[in-house]
Amino acid sequence: MLRELSIRNFAIINDLNVLFSEGLTVLTGETGAGKSIIINAVNLLLGSRATSRLVRTGSESAELEAGFDVKPDGNIAQLMESQGFDPKEGLIVRRVIARNDRHKVFINGRMSTMQQLSDITENLASISGQHAHQGLLKEDQHLQILDQFGGLLKQREAVFRNYHQILPLIKKLEQLKNNKSRQQDHLELLAFQKKEIQDASLFLHEDELLETEKRKLKNSELLCKSLYQVIEILYDGQGSVNERLVETGKHLDQVSAIDPSLTEKSKKIGEIVFGLEDITGELRQYAHTIETDTGRLEQVEDRLDAITRLKRKYGGSIEAILAHLDLVEKELQEVGNLDEQMDETEKELIRLHQETIGIAQQLSKKRKQVARDLAKKVENELSDLKMPQTEFNILLEPVPSTAGTASYLSDDGKLLLETGFDTARFLISPNIGESMKPLTDIASGGELSRVVLALKAILARTDSVETIVFDEVDAGIGGGVAEVVGRKLAALAKTHQVICITHLPQIAKFGGHHYKISKTISDGRTQTSVTLLSSKKRVEEIARMLGGEKITQMTLDHAEEMLERIDSDN
Repeated sequence: MLRELSIRNFAIINDLNVLFSEGLTVLTGETGAGKSIIINAVNLLLGSRATSRLVRTGSESAELEAGFDVKPDGNIAQLMESQGFDPKEGLIVRRVIARNDRHKVFINGRMSTMQQLSDITENLASISGQHAHQGLLKEDQHLQILDQFGGLLKQREAVFRNYHQILPLIKKLEQLKNNKSRQQDHLELLAFQKKEIQDASLFLHEDELLETEKRKLKNSELLCKSLYQVIEILYDGQGSVNERLVETGKHLDQVSAIDPSLTEKSKKIGEIVFGLEDITGELRQYAHTIETDTGRLEQVEDRLDAITRLKRKYGGSIEAILAHLDLVEKELQEVGNLDEQMDETEKELIRLHQETIGIAQQLSKKRKQVARDLAKKVENELSDLKMPQTEFNILLEPVPSTAGTASYLSDDGKLLLETGFDTARFLISPNIGESMKPLTDIASGGELSRVVLALKAILARTDSVETIVFDEVDAGIGGGVAEVVGRKLAALAKTHQVICITHLPQIAKFGGHHYKISKTISDGRTQTSVTLLSSKKRVEEIARMLGGEKITQMTLDHAEEMLERIDSDN
């Protein structure tokens, strides 16, 4: 249930805070005062798409916040827990709509996603405004309404689930059949690729080792010449480093007799001499390993060329080539099991098809009975709403399958949809003697408003939502019809929280709580305010709705009488 709504810097609203209660709450006010803006704010908090155009002029962002009571054992509480929220805290939704379109969503103080918001608020509240009238005209919504009324959503979900298992299996089977048709060519290609890679006998980092060897072979003469020059300088030549160091050691040995502290230095020189001998030996050994064989260079270059060709075909590295070999071997194994895979896929499709057809047939059978019951209830509700001669019917029709339809998506000439076999269309004849026509052909906004209200009143008995918001429910109606609509809303408010925006006093008088929405100009800016009316102020507002700007004592008396009559009826 909606407890509190806070709006800041949104459209013409500067700063607004409204507390809501159980029962029927009515919101009234002059045209353009901002009533629909409040409904838009609630819609956004329930997950509607935001735009920066909604930000009040002169502000960088708009902030909307709503607090809802949550039943601890209800679906909303379970959804919140699954998303990591604590339903004991209630549900607090906050949206920040920025002028730079970087909007934010917060649920119970934690930044969240639009998907999380939509999941949690999907069944939180129902808003029937202009969009609901338009939605009712969309025939794809009629089947949803029928299934909701009949409690058929579980069977419908079962068809949906199976349908979306069948689709990928059909695609898989088609792919397997395509593979089968080109199996021989494909097998030959895979076998060739496998042999080509295996014959190459590659190992990881082989190309790196070959590149190093190639550089050595191409520069072998330079390497040998340089190494022997180094050996000459270090050890073999006249006045070599080794010779100079030995001489240096002898001098240090002589002076060590004079100053023993130099003995350690002499020893270190000796160690360096031994180390130099080791290094020279290692360099000689390395020089002996240098090949100058041009034949070996050609072999290395040929091998590198072969590896490069494989890289171009199967990837940019030896790792990629070996990975491709793994894939080829796996696919060869799968191709070998192609017939088995096709057989398993066909068996699963047959099983799913039979199961889904059975559910869809039962669903169609139940829908026919539910359609009769719903049509009768709508006629009864419309009769209460001063449309006593109205005939209402729900036409259920299958979609015929075509020649190109997959056999697993049809049965006996009927196309299987994700909702079953049926499409639904609401037909109505408001007047005796008129033929049944689709709702889309209804010209009267008042008639359509009453159909919306009738369906809402019926569905409320099976609907899990606790809060129902009506905007423009009084479109095109007045007088005695408005009185009946008001009573209908009051009856609905006994089991649901109902919030209604209305222009008609005959509806407003039924409100258990009455807010007036006003538009004022302050400091050259238009802003909207909401005031909970006292008994006296409520009489004045009802009188304004009855008589317009000029309110006479007679109008005030009439308004007071209307409210007293409601109190006495209750």
